[in-house]
Amino acid sequence: MTFFTVVNDFLNYMDKLSKESTGSWIIHHGRKVVLVEGGGANYPTIEHSAKAAHLLNKLSASDQDSLTMSQVEHLAKSAGLNTIVELPYYLNLLQDNKLIDKTDSGVETLGLTTRAVLGHTTDIFYQKEASQEEMASISLAEMASDTPVKESAAKEYIGDTHSMSSTEVSDFLDRAKHYGFIDAEGEQNNQVIFNGNLFRKDNILKASAILSALTEADQRKITELNQLLESTGCLEYTRAATILGDQLFDKAKAAGLYDLNVVSNNQGEHVYLTSPGAFHKFIDPMVDDTFDMAKALVAALSYGMSRRSSSTGRIRDVSALLRKLINGGTVGPTTAIGQDYRVLEIDRVVKTIPEGGLFRLRLLKKDVGELALQVLTTGTASEAPLTLPNAPMTNYTGPEANRTVVRKKQSVQSKKETLDIINSLREGRQFDA
Repeated sequence: MTFFTVVNDFLNYMDKLSKESTGSWIIHHGRKVVLVEGGGANYPTIEHSAKAAHLLNKLSASDQDSLTMSQVEHLAKSAGLNTIVELPYYLNLLQDNKLIDKTDSGVETLGLTTRAVLGHTTDIFYQKEASQEEMASISLAEMASDTPVKESAAKEYIGDTHSMSSTEVSDFLDRAKHYGFIDAEGEQNNQVIFNGNLFRKDNILKASAILSALTEADQRKITELNQLLESTGCLEYTRAATILGDQLFDKAKAAGLYDLNVVSNNQGEHVYLTSPGAFHKFIDPMVDDTFDMAKALVAALSYGMSRRSSSTGRIRDVSALLRKLINGGTVGPTTAIGQDYRVLEIDRVVKTIPEGGLFRLRLLKKDVGELALQVLTTGTASEAPLTLPNAPMTNYTGPEANRTVVRKKQSVQSKKETLDIINSLREGRQFDA
């Protein structure tokens, strides 16, 4: 079978996903690959495409813009690129794809949304001769985010879809687990495969399936926590841990039943809990916030609503503020703007403009602002802003990175309990593989 036949078969499957969904999985896998020593050797096309995507996302805004080379280099560093070796290559790649224009002084960028970046990521992926294993890693991840599946069923599916031998499939699945493309629990020959995006689809139905597998006491704890999340939007980590208890909380976190969000500031790291389905009523959660920018913007705005004083720039009407920004206006000047949006400046979600010792704020990625507006002003969660620490955030770590850390720290007993949750999903009638 020729490379082009394999690509055509893969593209037929990917048509069901859309270019944006495919791009989101490429970025998801690319983040995992760079965490494994020598990871790029096994997944070079994924690493290549994901790095291009991260740089393009850093450079892009909703409208055309000009960046100096100094700004480009700083953005490349924040995207994890070597500015001497990698940056010139990826700038040429983006220019060849007509996504930027290099000038004598820097770079001219096009107006791009997050979805457009993901679509271009897929285009860049298809330009290279990706291996069957790289193609299989994307379809496997999508399948494992839909519903937990037995490894035997996954092997058969991957072998048939990607024309891989049983030995090749076994080796591939071992690597996919090692890299974190998927998770697996259970006995060696009877494992169940899933991944961290499981609860971003049909979250209510899947949570119901899990409840049926728990003891009555644990069901009451999960129900209490879910009701609090529904009414407040998020909870501090310590309060959630108190409600569930350490053992139940560990297996719920590792299975992905809840999202852990880490906000860092000069007082340390602060963890709060949200529901994986919190954004799902508004978006395709694997696509529209692939880079976690909307979550970070919601956190920054919530801090401004709940923790800032009037004298430093307390946000009193977040809806009016966001609508003004989305329409191209600026807000401010205030002291808070110069401190609360540093993470978002690095991702070029916003731009801060100095003015007489204070700062004004302009929104660069309008689609991110529109999503944040929906999350903050729709439903009961809008009535109670996120509970955040008493200092501006200097870093934000999204749910998948935190879930990966939790799973690596699990004890043997906790892993078994996580499998109980995953199996309860798989055994639910509406989720049969």
